[in-house]
Amino acid sequence: MIPTVLTAWAMLAVGFALLWLRQLRTRDATSVDAAWALSIAGLAAVYAAFGDGDPARRLLVAALAGAWGLRLAGHLLLDRVFSDTAEEDGRYRALREHWGARANAWLFLLYQGQAAVAVLCSLPLIGAMQGGPLDGWAAAGAGLWLVALTGEAIADRQLARFRADPANRGRVCREGLWRYSRHPNYFFEWLHWWAYVLIGHGAPLTWLGPAVLLAFLFRITGIPYTERQALRSRGEAYREYQRTTSVFVPLPPRSPR
Repeated sequence: MIPTVLTAWAMLAVGFALLWLRQLRTRDATSVDAAWALSIAGLAAVYAAFGDGDPARRLLVAALAGAWGLRLAGHLLLDRVFSDTAEEDGRYRALREHWGARANAWLFLLYQGQAAVAVLCSLPLIGAMQGGPLDGWAAAGAGLWLVALTGEAIADRQLARFRADPANRGRVCREGLWRYSRHPNYFFEWLHWWAYVLIGHGAPLTWLGPAVLLAFLFRITGIPYTERQALRSRGEAYREYQRTTSVFVPLPPRSPR
């Protein structure tokens, strides 16, 4: 299986390099997020075709990961890349400003990092695919996947609808799931990776999914950059949101202090 993973990594490195060339022309790196999600879907298909494990188990994991990746990529492309009002994600604008004249060189490394992270995050799929016929744990994992995918899709749709209204420019979204968590889309994305832990009976590789994603969301990308950008654009309104709303896990709002 290692040669398959290394070959997939090499192919992704080439693909992300070509995508980096696109951002040289457009000066918009937002599409890299959609490419990451598509990479997970593609890797799942490769592992199902060439990996080990019961065929039905491999097919289930590939179908779940593929559907998740395609939905997320489709949402990002329609809402953030090809929308009439689309502009570069604030995280990448901030990085361009921070890196200055060397921004394109650093962005190349960022793109290649995304290829490497896609491979790392795909390893839990291998762990979930290995094993015998489908069982109750696989059914539980599929059920959790459905809950996570539904929650993430609802959160994405609620935020997209809020942003589409010009009257909401500069305001904080508190609609639906966003009333209970400042990042419900990230929470349900993280929850999705627990499905493979269940399907794979807790095989060591499967734990990489929730562990790696949680580290990236809280320490590397995701929440820190998103919150800094929100504070710059929304100021005191977002500070109030931080005081009253859970950062990650959906919980009842707190009373303002």
